[in-house]
Amino acid sequence: MRAGFLLAAGSDVDFMIHGLYKYTLFGQEFWITTTHVSILVVMLVLFVFAVAANRTMRHASEVPGFFQNIVELIVEMLDKMVESSMGSYAPKYRNYIGSIFIFIFVSNISGLFGLRPPTADYGVTLPLGIITFCIIQYNNVKYNKFGAFTDLFKPIPLLFPINLIGEIAVPFSLSLRLFGNVLSGTVMMALIYSLLAKIAIGWPGILHIYFDLFSGAIQTYVFCMLTMVFTTQKMPQED
Repeated sequence: MRAGFLLAAGSDVDFMIHGLYKYTLFGQEFWITTTHVSILVVMLVLFVFAVAANRTMRHASEVPGFFQNIVELIVEMLDKMVESSMGSYAPKYRNYIGSIFIFIFVSNISGLFGLRPPTADYGVTLPLGIITFCIIQYNNVKYNKFGAFTDLFKPIPLLFPINLIGEIAVPFSLSLRLFGNVLSGTVMMALIYSLLAKIAIGWPGILHIYFDLFSGAIQTYVFCMLTMVFTTQKMPQED
C-alpha cells in the first residue's frame, strides 16, 4: 500500500498515499500510512484544543478573553446549526454533529499546514458515512417500528428494489461526495505546484484558501446538513 504527503513544490509532486511502516499481525501485513499520521496530528490538535477549552470554561470570567470568546462562538454556531435543522431533537445529536463537524473541517483544512487531508482517503470518509447510516436506520426503526420495512414497498411493491437501493446508497453518497471534493482539491494543488514550480511563489496561497479553506468548509457543512436532514426525516415530524 502506497502513501505520501503532498510536496509543496517540484516537478515530482505526489498526491498518492504511501506506506511509512509495515508490520505483521495475525499473519497479515498492515501499513502505517500518511493518512494515519495525518489523522493522528488532527486528533492531537483537537485534543489539545479540547483540553484548553475545557480548562478555560471551568475558569470562565464575566469578561471573557479572546480564547473564551472563540470557544463560545464555536459552540453557539454549532448549536444554532443543529437546532435549526433538527428542532426539538437537537439536544440528542448536537454532540455528534458538532464532533464530526469539527473533525471533518480540521481534516479538510489540514492541507494548509502541509498535511495530506485525511478526508482525501476513502478509508476515512466511508466509516463516517456508515456511522451516519447506522444512526439514520436506528431512528427509522425506533420511531417507525415495522413501518421502517413496510415503507420500502410504498407506494407500490414494485418499487421495493429502488427504495432499498436508495436507503443503502446513503453512506456511499455521503462518503464519496466528501472524498471526491477533498481529493480533487488536493490533486489540483499538486498539479499547480508541479506545472508552475518555478514561478509558484506566494500566490498559490490564494488557491489554498479556496481549495482547502472555503471548499473544505462547504463540504463539512454539506455532510453535516445531509446527516441531520436524513436523520430527521425518519423521526415524527413536529407540528
